[in-house]
Amino acid sequence: MTRPPATLRDFYENPAVPVASGAARSMRQARLLARALGPVRTGAPPATILDIGCGDGSAAAVAAEVLTGHRLVGVDWSQDALRRARTRIPWAVRGELTDRGLPFASGSADAVLFSEVIEHLVDPDAALDELRRVLRPGGHLMLSTPNLAAWYNRGLLLAGVQPVFSEVSMRGIHGRPGTQVVGHLRLCTARALRGFLAASGFEAVRIAGAPYHDVPRPLRPLDRAACRVPSLASILLAHARRAGG
Repeated sequence: MTRPPATLRDFYENPAVPVASGAARSMRQARLLARALGPVRTGAPPATILDIGCGDGSAAAVAAEVLTGHRLVGVDWSQDALRRARTRIPWAVRGELTDRGLPFASGSADAVLFSEVIEHLVDPDAALDELRRVLRPGGHLMLSTPNLAAWYNRGLLLAGVQPVFSEVSMRGIHGRPGTQVVGHLRLCTARALRGFLAASGFEAVRIAGAPYHDVPRPLRPLDRAACRVPSLASILLAHARRAGG
């Protein structure tokens, strides 16, 4: 029997806890950022991109394929995840989403990748404050997170079933589909995410949808189709810019 974690930190330091999302979703997010940044100009310095919550570095490695010429730095608080990340990407450093917990100067980053991290946080407000600090004015934030109002979650709630992505315990699954505990503490809808980003000092918020890799195979065409209406999609992909640019 698996021993339950003593603290939230113990949970995320456990190598058995998933630290990466799907490669297809990582590539889609990276392509959105590549279009926003544009190609590296001759004689101009490369953009500095921080992958906050990089986990094992697999998502950053996928992103690097389309962010050629830019400087991509992975950041995580888990020493085990960082050891694995350093086998995949050139730069991976330890940092935390607390007051000045990221080891970067204010305004030093051109973009931040924040892929499926916010749903794990006790204090997302402080995290967004810290991301805003390290971004330059006008810098890009690419955030992804599961959608509480995904098309199937609406049906599950009507049937009295706990929504997918939500959890009531860190020791086991209760009342929802799935078998793996992943430590989700907060979930949002597209409308809530847009409002939260705007209130946190970000502007020009655009939200797209992405599919979820664990949707049963027969339902995957429907899941892909739902992405055309982001408020129904499994995963929310938000692109915003730090206000003041």
